[in-house]
Amino acid sequence: MSIDSPPVADRAPVPTVLIVDDEPDQLGLLTAYFYRAGCSVIGLADAEQALALPHDVDLDLMVLDLRLPGMDGWELTDRLRSRYPRCPIAISSVLDVEDYPDSDGALPKPVTRAHIQQLLATTIRRWEL
Repeated sequence: MSIDSPPVADRAPVPTVLIVDDEPDQLGLLTAYFYRAGCSVIGLADAEQALALPHDVDLDLMVLDLRLPGMDGWELTDRLRSRYPRCPIAISSVLDVEDYPDSDGALPKPVTRAHIQQLLATTIRRWEL
């Protein structure tokens, strides 16, 4: 006996989240949290890799660390905002939230699964808790 799954066209699209964090443990944790929340994840270790993404990549949310090697998160935020003007940006950092650049959300470290759920609910319109 087989169970039929709905055709792919009938399934809701999976949100794609770009995460840029140079700390492997933090990148792995954020990737796991977003993946478990039902997202597709692109995890990168620096700003240059993020800017090298093809221009046609469809992103639903960007989560950026501020303290990155090379180009810092403030400049990366500005560059990605101009490249993807409709995509929300959330900052994830150990720095004080008051020091974050203008963004659509904040994930102060240490991040919890509850923080991820709240961020998704407030930044991705089609997301339901």
